[in-house]
Amino acid sequence: MLKGILQGCLLILLSQKELYGYAISQALAQYGFADIPKGTIYPLLLNMEKKGLITSERRASAEGPMRKYYHTTSLGLQAKQIFITDWGILANGVTALLKQEG
Repeated sequence: MLKGILQGCLLILLSQKELYGYAISQALAQYGFADIPKGTIYPLLLNMEKKGLITSERRASAEGPMRKYYHTTSLGLQAKQIFITDWGILANGVTALLKQEG
C-alpha cells in the first residue's frame, strides 16, 4: 500500500515541477516523508518510467555530474487523478473509523 501512496505522491510532485532524484527526496521530506530511503524512491521511479507514467531526461549540472530529471506523461497525469480520487475515498473511510475510536 505504501508504494501505491508513494507513487501517487511522486506523480503529484512531478506534475507540478520537473525534479531530479535528490530534489524529489527533499520535496518528500518537506511533506513529512523524511524516512523514505533513496533505495525505495529510485526503483519506484524506474518502475514508473517503465509503465509510461513518467519520463526522464539527463541534464548538465553546474554543481557536479549530470542529473536525471523526471516529469509526468499524459498517462501519468491520468494516474494522478485516479490516485487523488481513490485517496479521497480511502481518507474518508479512515477518518470515519478514527472518529469511532475517539
